[in-house]
Amino acid sequence: MRLALRALALFGLLAAPAGCAPVAAVPATADVAREELHWIPVQDADGAAQQMLSRICRPAETLASGARAPVAVINHGSPSDPDDRGSMAPAHCDSEPARWFLARGYVVVFPLRRGFGGSSGAVAESSGPCESPDYVRAGLESARDVAAAVQYATALPYARPDGAVVVGQSLGGWATLAYAAGPHPRVAGLIDMAGGRGGHALADGGGNCRPDLLVAAAAVFGRTARMPMLWVYADNDSFFPPSLARAMFSAFTEAGGRAALAQPSFPGSDGHALFYAEGGSRVWGPLVDAYLAARRREAAM
Repeated sequence: MRLALRALALFGLLAAPAGCAPVAAVPATADVAREELHWIPVQDADGAAQQMLSRICRPAETLASGARAPVAVINHGSPSDPDDRGSMAPAHCDSEPARWFLARGYVVVFPLRRGFGGSSGAVAESSGPCESPDYVRAGLESARDVAAAVQYATALPYARPDGAVVVGQSLGGWATLAYAAGPHPRVAGLIDMAGGRGGHALADGGGNCRPDLLVAAAAVFGRTARMPMLWVYADNDSFFPPSLARAMFSAFTEAGGRAALAQPSFPGSDGHALFYAEGGSRVWGPLVDAYLAARRREAAM
């Protein structure tokens, strides 16, 4: 595996909405986890109450002993066709990221942000026209949902109220990056997996909507981000290729953000799929393990 570590090193229920089912337990997945569907409340920018359909996966340890476990909130991307947003469902407990975090004792939470799948409300995180996207506003709307998911999950009776990890892929990675710009006292780690917006958005299906504005938005978030982050972008990511990932990273860190960038090789045809790919954790897992271990060491100092 070829890694490029840039700049800093790794640091050392609620009732369901009308017409929806309440929290429901579903069969366990190979005795690894108990799956539950929850509705996570979130208040939109107008003060209206919305609900995010979310899947929660519990590690075996919390079932056997009643012990509290740390939380991993994993934030999804978006389908290439916006018309497919309504058919989305939360990722499952046997997905690659869920298995990896469950094996390490985390309660895994997959929230569907507003307007996606069964979650209520309209999609609030649109960045606008390709010619003049507002990536900052879009990210902050996503971060609103991330913050609600963290608050809800860390208050569950089998979850720890602190030490959470927030991870996101693609649009979910951008949501995580925007979330990093604000206070997050319950969180111990922030991981951006191929985060960004506007990829494959041009008429020919390729290219990126205003990459210059994406880089500038990363700098905006970096000005107030203080927790060390891990960024992982495969070297064959067609949405956010290495040069764009490095430009976003440089803008973020030069503005004051603290992060490490890894750009590993991915054997598949498009590294943008790395995080959820079967076996993908063999590539990103060691990076995340090292980052989380460093975060634990720093917290203990």
